[in-house]
Amino acid sequence: MVLVRLLVASLFLMSLVESQPAQSSQQASSPPHPAGEQSPLGTDTLSFPWSRLRLPRYIIPLHYHLLLHPNLTTLRFTGSVQIQIDVQNNTNWVVLHSKGLQISKATIVDQNLGRLSDKVLPVLHNPSHEQIGIFSSRVLSSGQKYFLNIEFGAELSEGFYGFYKSTYRTSTGETRTLASTHFEPTSARMAFPCFDEPSFKANFSIRIRRSPEYISLSNMPVVNTFEVNNGVLEDQFDASVKMSTYLVAFVICDFKSVTARTSSGVQVSIYASPERWPQTHYALEVAVKMLDFYEEYFNIHYPLPKQDLIAIPDFQSGAMENWGLTTYRETSLLFDPLTSTISDELWVTMVIGHELAHQWFGNLVTMEWWNDIWLNEGFARYMEYISVEATYPDLKVEEYLLDTCFSAVGHDSLNSSRPISSPAENPTQIKQMFDTVSYDKGACVLHMLRHFLTDDVFQRGIVRYLRKYSYRNAHNQDLWDSLANTCSEEDFISGKHCYSSSQASKNAYLFAGEHMDLTAMMNTWILQKGIPLVTVTRKGPNLLLRQDRFLRTVLPSDRLWSALQHGFLWHIPLTYKTQASGTIHRHLMTTHTDSIHIGEDVSWVKVNTDMTGYYVVHYEDGGWDEMTELLRENHTALSYKDRTHLIHNAFQLVTAGHLPLNKGLDLIGYLQLETHTVPLLQGLGYLEAFYRMIEKRNELEVISNLRRHILQFFRAAIDRQTWSDSGSVSERRLRSKLLSLACHLDDPRCLGRAQASFKDWLQSNGTLNLPTDVAETVFSVGAQDDRGWASLLHTYNISLSAAQKSQVLFALTCSRDTKKLHRLLQLGLEGKVIRSQDLSSLILMVARNPLGHHLAWNFVKKNWDTLVQKFQLGSFCIRNIIVGTTGQFSSPEELTEVQLFFESIKEQASQLRASQVALDNVQKNVRWFQRNLETMRNWLNKTLM
Repeated sequence: MVLVRLLVASLFLMSLVESQPAQSSQQASSPPHPAGEQSPLGTDTLSFPWSRLRLPRYIIPLHYHLLLHPNLTTLRFTGSVQIQIDVQNNTNWVVLHSKGLQISKATIVDQNLGRLSDKVLPVLHNPSHEQIGIFSSRVLSSGQKYFLNIEFGAELSEGFYGFYKSTYRTSTGETRTLASTHFEPTSARMAFPCFDEPSFKANFSIRIRRSPEYISLSNMPVVNTFEVNNGVLEDQFDASVKMSTYLVAFVICDFKSVTARTSSGVQVSIYASPERWPQTHYALEVAVKMLDFYEEYFNIHYPLPKQDLIAIPDFQSGAMENWGLTTYRETSLLFDPLTSTISDELWVTMVIGHELAHQWFGNLVTMEWWNDIWLNEGFARYMEYISVEATYPDLKVEEYLLDTCFSAVGHDSLNSSRPISSPAENPTQIKQMFDTVSYDKGACVLHMLRHFLTDDVFQRGIVRYLRKYSYRNAHNQDLWDSLANTCSEEDFISGKHCYSSSQASKNAYLFAGEHMDLTAMMNTWILQKGIPLVTVTRKGPNLLLRQDRFLRTVLPSDRLWSALQHGFLWHIPLTYKTQASGTIHRHLMTTHTDSIHIGEDVSWVKVNTDMTGYYVVHYEDGGWDEMTELLRENHTALSYKDRTHLIHNAFQLVTAGHLPLNKGLDLIGYLQLETHTVPLLQGLGYLEAFYRMIEKRNELEVISNLRRHILQFFRAAIDRQTWSDSGSVSERRLRSKLLSLACHLDDPRCLGRAQASFKDWLQSNGTLNLPTDVAETVFSVGAQDDRGWASLLHTYNISLSAAQKSQVLFALTCSRDTKKLHRLLQLGLEGKVIRSQDLSSLILMVARNPLGHHLAWNFVKKNWDTLVQKFQLGSFCIRNIIVGTTGQFSSPEELTEVQLFFESIKEQASQLRASQVALDNVQKNVRWFQRNLETMRNWLNKTLM
């Protein structure tokens, strides 16, 4: 699953969450039934037989035969399921999952189809655990197989989980309805009774009834369609491969598709609403290329005959990897050459790469339980970069991997972080595992491991892992064993697993001349939270090293420092380069202190080459002055990745209190010489982040001087930009950022050009296609007056391009009229003009506006219950709302206000790590102001003299 791309990027906005265990009731209740009608299930004398959140292991589902009939007029569905089960202990009970379903009938028959009871079986409900228990007066015998038959019905869900309704509007104003599913992590139980845990893999044979004006899609191809009665058609789908319930999917809609085949014959289709069908062609090209690439890279054929990709109008996350039927937000799948930006193109490419990687990592091999969801999401996130670099090298995706790791560092350097592998039991806790730690840190740790093992060893290891655990479930240790195992080339080519239990202990690699234990090393990265800080000191011919836990919220002088450092130790695969040669030197650091001999004649040393390692580096005793001088005198002596890494580490150390702010600002003084986009954007990004936080405080002199400094410093780069879509991907990325910031800083030249372009756009009645790189900036400037804002809102309402709607919505939130900002929030809450799926992003965009950050926070407080109802408590939307609206608070008064709100929702806040992340962020910002505001003031006064 891909989390939705947020339009707000700030170095101070963190979104890392996981909850504490919540108490849950085990009281049984009877299923709902119509008033005045006696329940047929006879539950009065029985009590619920199971008290745990996880299902018993002695009943194993083997095959589901599922029939569903959704009615898109009444917005209800009925269904029946026959589950073949394997009973491994004598029992009278079958306990499985169900949420919000009305169970009308339950029976059990043996393998010979003989009924175990003449009566309908009693069904007990345990809503707090989302479980039902079906009682058989006759014992189900160990070693026997049975068929469990259940009939049920429910309303289509109003939210984004389970079997839910979605709508879209045609250009003529007609609203059309479809029904779609989203089951990960725990919502298959909302569509049909099932054993809804990832280790209960089974086969699925699905039938769907529909009206002739619709089509139905599922994981497998349709093998037969026939008329049932009164024009109702039934589609019968081929039996699926063995898979987890969260990967089941079905959609009933009136969409159109475009189709092609991969080189191995897999049919690939892209579906979208009819008027958006022209925007599907790029996704088809990408999907075919990606499937071909993955089949070759993993050396395992894609196991299904088809792969459908469909753009769902209402979709909370970015995309979902359902096997054979991946579902997407429209912005994650559709590409309109006239309105989509180069960033949109890259996003669509990466999301498709992510979801198709899941067809192997996650679908073919699935984590045993949600505590290891990183085995799915960390791999899929990392494979985005590997696959896009191989298939679309012009997109320069490798330039974005640094940002992914920087995002992970930002979260992991707060005390509210968590280990990659963390306990998660109830649905709220499980939802919170889909976070930056699982995705971004997981990907960056894999990146470090790949460079440590070499590309070839890494690739062979994951192929062994996928082969050995195909159609099964795996743990962390299974991955380490597969990567550490050795085998002959002959065994590898023959297709064997190349694995034996005797070889599992031979997981020793030779790294920098030292033997190491791969499991021991990786456990320090997976089972403990946080990120190491490696402090480097030159002493004669030696490099002295010390590792600590890197924290941005606590100083070494603070009372809590030693307690928060206790017990943390990483096995760090260090790399470094010196001016003496281009060689990348390696050293495995497994102790708190260490030293490396580098020689007397070395003038500089850069540790963590190209940031292939997941750790922060601090150069003590004048080391940062050496780096500043190197960048000024000969910045190309370092790669663009090393230059970017130095900028990032310096300002992270400023926030943590290890480096004065003026040292960081001096370091980026060389950027006027910089020609590479990535370090330029990194330095510019920090200056913009400082500006956006300070502009929300009443520090007029500082903000005025910082604006002057940014515009003067980047004047030449700004003036070089053309208002077009010309140039490389990197050049276009820089153009969008520079011109957007220049206009935000009220640069007269930028504003004049944007106003002229917006006037032309208005005079064309919105038919003029602006260059996509600058359209958002032009719209943002145009939104500042009443006529422009109203015209943009109209365009938002009628546009068929999801990419253009995103640009326009961002522009609308740039208004300096708080009444307009409040109106946008209300429209988002209503969910008609602005869809509910976009509400969390909308709130964050309003919060980014200096006139909207308190408005957004007050909106969240006032509408908290409604937001939780819309998005569910543990969802990433709630996490982003909490962390995003508070992310630029920086005063003690704002910190108190946030604490008081969390106290008022104590029961919910106690389940959310997001509440602690938000508090950590505000505390960090308060400290940043206390330590750095005067330094910033003095540095600007000196620089602008």
